[in-house]
Amino acid sequence: MDASRAKVASGKYLVAFTHTEKLRRRRIRAQDIEEAVRVGAVIEDYPDDLRGASCLILGMVGRRPLHVVCGCLDAEEILIVTAYEPDPREWKNDWKTRKKKI
Repeated sequence: MDASRAKVASGKYLVAFTHTEKLRRRRIRAQDIEEAVRVGAVIEDYPDDLRGASCLILGMVGRRPLHVVCGCLDAEEILIVTAYEPDPREWKNDWKTRKKKI
């Protein structure tokens, strides 16, 4: 996590091209992603993701919770796969715990 924070803080990250429009529609700026990663914590790990190991970070940007999915791009940069506000129908109030599906 510290390495990811350092890379994001120094601008050594890329946003997945397929999600840039979604981020714009969600009104999530690069500064929001940077802040969420800076203050956030990993809440889920995806070591076996087909695209490569990744994780889900929860970070608060002001009072706004953001989930940021980060993947390893290479030794120098990380990939921001996507970012979104967690849906209260899927996540408990702590924004860290998924609700059980019924």
